[in-house]
Amino acid sequence: MAGCEEGSCHFKEGNLVAKRRVNYARQLLEESGIAKDRIRMVNVGAADARPFADILRDMANSIIKLGPVHAKKDNLVT
Repeated sequence: MAGCEEGSCHFKEGNLVAKRRVNYARQLLEESGIAKDRIRMVNVGAADARPFADILRDMANSIIKLGPVHAKKDNLVT
């Protein structure tokens, strides 16, 4: 999830709300036996194309290293 730099969001606190939701989603993933590193929150400025591209590349590499999702069967909803 990408959001504005903290303190400079046009939507005032939208990036802070998103950060809380991402942290909650990370907790849910971990409780489900899925690596919480599959989702992260980053803050980038509108003019930060190069850093944003680097962040995306890093995230893609992290996901590749994690491989397919293997959730714990006892945590799955049936």
